[in-house]
Amino acid sequence: MNRADAFADLAPQPLDRATALPARYYVDPAMVALDRHAIFDRGWQLIAHVCQLRDAGDHVIGDFAGLPVIAVRGADGAIRVFHNVCRHRAGPLAGCDGLAAKSLRCRYHGWTYTLEGVLRSAPEMGGAPDFEPSGVRLPQLAVRVWRGLVFAAVDEARAPPFEEFVEGIDARLGANRGLEHYGHHYRVGYDVDCNWKIYVDNYLEGYHVPHIHPGLNRLLDYRSYVTETKRWYSYQWSPLESGDALYGDGDALYYWLWPNTMLNILPGRLQTNRVIPRGMGRCRVEFDFYYTLDESGDARARRDADLAFSDEVQLEDLTICEDVQRGLASGSYEPGRLNPLRENAVHHFHELLRSVYRDAAG
Repeated sequence: MNRADAFADLAPQPLDRATALPARYYVDPAMVALDRHAIFDRGWQLIAHVCQLRDAGDHVIGDFAGLPVIAVRGADGAIRVFHNVCRHRAGPLAGCDGLAAKSLRCRYHGWTYTLEGVLRSAPEMGGAPDFEPSGVRLPQLAVRVWRGLVFAAVDEARAPPFEEFVEGIDARLGANRGLEHYGHHYRVGYDVDCNWKIYVDNYLEGYHVPHIHPGLNRLLDYRSYVTETKRWYSYQWSPLESGDALYGDGDALYYWLWPNTMLNILPGRLQTNRVIPRGMGRCRVEFDFYYTLDESGDARARRDADLAFSDEVQLEDLTICEDVQRGLASGSYEPGRLNPLRENAVHHFHELLRSVYRDAAG
């Protein structure tokens, strides 16, 4: 394909005449490095909730599109996010989440860092000329804590200003949600044979709900399903139609934040999910469930039912996403028209992608 044709694919499109992205943006191996550099390194990514980082030394690990990271509560009470990569020979400082660590110790050769990311000791390096441990520091990311959620950016200078990133969400949620006071209950992850953008596309529209999710379709009022877009996020809203036994009265809010964070908010429950690229045709989707602090029998039963219902919905989504990946990779697909009523958030996502790819190509 020549340069002119490539730029034609990336030209802005009005919603009422928009088509989906061409297949090559989902199947070309060259997109992996481009997405990492141009999208993920320049965006805000979710890594934890404050309830996972209550005390000094509590830590959570993450994967920022191939960059291992670790969030840790310091002895001074501050939350920091570092590269989870030892400065010696690239070993990991932690292989899993943990509590109350006194330091960060590389599993490979035992180089040990303070909770503030400064090298404290390096075994048998005392005789190395001009080697000063205190001069070795873990690279640090920018951090923002919002509504109890910990976000980090690899390159803050190129990321959207955080206040602009979440502008308007606080007003929509109101003061009574109290997400920062929820407790972590459960995490589940799925490895999916599809490009990360396919999973995001699928999340951003309720158009498929009556066809793929019979159980969810009974829970939501599809006729009242509304999707709105803002500069750096979109949200879907629906009243709960028959979910009193599971979630009680209220509404369902589904937020997507550029590039890969989803917040699924229902009465008494926050579910976050992160879509992590794992190569051209593979991603991992990690779900964390947070609930109001209630250990009554009824609350435990609702949590168990929520986890089972979520797993049912996710398996339905993962199956269709993998089918779509195969279709995009088949050579058969030509970009189809988007539904202006039901796929406006997909259009919004694709316009953000087109803008990034135009800048990268220019």
